[in-house]
Amino acid sequence: MAAAEGTRKKVIIDTDPGIDDAMAIFVALRSPELEVLGLTTTFGNVHTALATRNALHLLEAVGRTDIPVAEGSHVTIKKASKLRIASFVHGSDGLGNQDFPAPATKPVDQTAAAFMVEQANLYPGQVTIVALGPLTNLALAIELDPLFPKKIGQIIILGGAYSVNGNVNPAAEANIFGDPDAADIVFTCGADILAVGLNVTHQVVLTDADREKLEQCDSKYARYLCKIMGIYFDYHKDAYFIKGVYLHDPTTLIAAVNPSLLTYTEGVVRVQTVGITKGLTVFDNTKKRYGEITAWTGMPTVKVAVTVDAPAVVELMMQRLMTDD
Repeated sequence: MAAAEGTRKKVIIDTDPGIDDAMAIFVALRSPELEVLGLTTTFGNVHTALATRNALHLLEAVGRTDIPVAEGSHVTIKKASKLRIASFVHGSDGLGNQDFPAPATKPVDQTAAAFMVEQANLYPGQVTIVALGPLTNLALAIELDPLFPKKIGQIIILGGAYSVNGNVNPAAEANIFGDPDAADIVFTCGADILAVGLNVTHQVVLTDADREKLEQCDSKYARYLCKIMGIYFDYHKDAYFIKGVYLHDPTTLIAAVNPSLLTYTEGVVRVQTVGITKGLTVFDNTKKRYGEITAWTGMPTVKVAVTVDAPAVVELMMQRLMTDD
């Protein structure tokens, strides 16, 4: 599983763990293609303080306390704090209501945004941020250093619902809904951005049969995940009437490991920030020249994932999780 240091992609995972975040983090740790520089935390599935606790706990659980954790913002870019928390999906602790002991380790004495800016300056053009929660920390990094979009290598975003319904309401996907103002800042900042939305992640399902394979496996990664996945499977059965779970976060992480498993289109994304469609991602494919100047005119383009080799993504994830270090 070893890979030469120079060939490994340097990644920061911005995360709100979260059961599928835990899956994605473990896949990252098991992927020789990646060098995980750190985890940064945000609100979303849980409040930020609990996201930090969970990130530290996950690293402790698999013996990777060498990886730093930087705590992110507790409020949106506009200082709103009435944040939707997905306890009905992931449990009140974010990790399947397992009541794990508090981690012994602590986050670094640096904000998530400052950590992102520091790493982008240390390794200009080489750092990929895999953003698995609302985009507040990234918007704050842009605020902190306006040149950040040019210094970062790539931003891979789990966010949006392109030509499909959202998962918070028919208009909005949860991460974008969590801080739509921050999302609009990030989508229009000019960085190399790849967005992976529900139109793609809803094609990638970990089935009951896959879960059984993980349960029969003796890897510490699989053993841990099997402890926490019950509530996540129950939620999908109740909400989507499926026997399995959508692999939102792992699919987005695997876009950093092997981008060829997805196909992409390119255009301008803007985010609706008010009203009943708050959090809606609107994609302009730039194939038409409009008669009037619009809110999309002259904005930088981003890549949006449109198809995925779902069996290959599931197989890659299973392969990584079913073997130990």
